[in-house]
Amino acid sequence: MAFLDKHKAIETHATLLLVLSFLVVTIGGLVQIVPLFYLENTIEKVEGVRPYSPLELAGRDIYIREGCYVCHSQMIRPMRDEVERYGHYSLAAESMYDHPFQWGSKRTGPDLARVGGRYSDAWHVDHLNNPQDVVPESVMPKYAFLGRTEIDGARVDDLMWTHSIVGVPYTSEMIDVALADFTAQADPNADTAGLVERYPGAVVSNFDGQPQLTEMDALIAYLQVLGTMVDFSTFTPDASR
Repeated sequence: MAFLDKHKAIETHATLLLVLSFLVVTIGGLVQIVPLFYLENTIEKVEGVRPYSPLELAGRDIYIREGCYVCHSQMIRPMRDEVERYGHYSLAAESMYDHPFQWGSKRTGPDLARVGGRYSDAWHVDHLNNPQDVVPESVMPKYAFLGRTEIDGARVDDLMWTHSIVGVPYTSEMIDVALADFTAQADPNADTAGLVERYPGAVVSNFDGQPQLTEMDALIAYLQVLGTMVDFSTFTPDASR
């Protein structure tokens, strides 16, 4: 009863309750935050993870603009049903250059963390034009207008520069040749040696099959790289972390 009387004194004294609550929150916050200052990096470095190419980066912006993240997560959780359906669980390093990252658990449609290379470019075109043609039960809206919307990449260098400010390791060379890389990735006849050297594993293709460069090209380029950067057949988690 004595304890309850003391507790009652705190609950009935607004100023005292406020001060004690502030102290508890402050101590709890320090316990969580201070150790991070002594870590060189909170994300395990994984071989193969690279920044997005200019066309992939533009496609990612279209993905976010159209709200694709509302129905499709990019986070495979380390549970058996998740791994068997979608593939290896997601690594924080895979999203280290994402601003903002696309992790989440809301799935009206399937998780897209490993969608890269799973379907052909033609499948993606059909799916975006009319999702029900390839997945009859789909509730996804049509995005055929992306194939009718040309994109010139005029500001892609500024976009990359902005990302470099927040830590994405785009070099001055990458930014200088951003427009050339942007157009080359969607042209199988272009000289893409420099592009592939700067962005290993970048898929070069006329993604939507049209002569003009469109928003659909950019979006499919982004989708085709998701989950392809890490070779999980050789990946071994860092046991020291």
